[in-house]
Order: sequence, then C-alpha cells, then structure tokens
Amino acid sequence: MKKTSYGYTPEHVESFKKINLPKIDVWENQYPDNDYVIKIVNPEFTSICPKTGLPDLGTITIEYIPDKYCIELKSLKYYFLAYRNLGIFMENAVNKILEDIVKYAKPKSATVIGDFTPRGGIKSVITANYKRK
Repeated sequence: MKKTSYGYTPEHVESFKKINLPKIDVWENQYPDNDYVIKIVNPEFTSICPKTGLPDLGTITIEYIPDKYCIELKSLKYYFLAYRNLGIFMENAVNKILEDIVKYAKPKSATVIGDFTPRGGIKSVITANYKRK
C-alpha cells in the first residue's frame, strides 16, 4: 500500500465516497416551465485537505435551473457543515456537491464553483457542470 509523505494512502483520498452526508431537502417548484436561474452562494465553506491536514477555505457558488424541485436552504447549510472536518480534496468537494445537487434536486442544468482561498501563494477555482441530456 503506497503512502504519501504525510502517511495518506489512496484509500484515505477516496474515503469521502464512503461517508454519509446529510440529505439535501427540496420543495416543489411552482414555475417548472420557466427556465430561471437560482444562484446560491456560501462564502464560508470549509473542508480539510486529506494530504496535508490543512483547512481548505473558500466560497461555493451553486447556479442551477430548476425543474420540478428547488433546493431548501436550511438543509443545504447543514449539508455544507458536514464538510467542515471532512478530509477531501477541493476538486472532489466541488464535484461531490454537484453530484448531490443533481441527485436531490434533479435540475435541468447546474454549475458548482469552488473559489478557494490561496494557500502557499496558489489559488484554485474549480468549476463542475451538469446539463441534462
């Protein structure tokens, strides 16, 4: 089993796939025939880098075109809080958030942007997109 310089194995890196994040609740969209955009911004997203153990801080922005459902914000807040002590790479966090938005809200399209605070002089902005086929 290969370990990184910090003692993390590939199993550690993928461990986020095995956790149970809170469900994102939804409510019925009253305008499903309209293609309007909902934008949700969380400027206080926090997770932990699984390689270094350092915090990753950033702004998560979700933009989606709802179909039958809209995201309930209180449940989304608790969903985000579950990442606080979770060892997950920033790239995986953004893609996991998009995966769960699609799973629960079933939007026509969605984009999740993770705009992370610079660490060591390097800034990362990760964008993940979904469009229903």
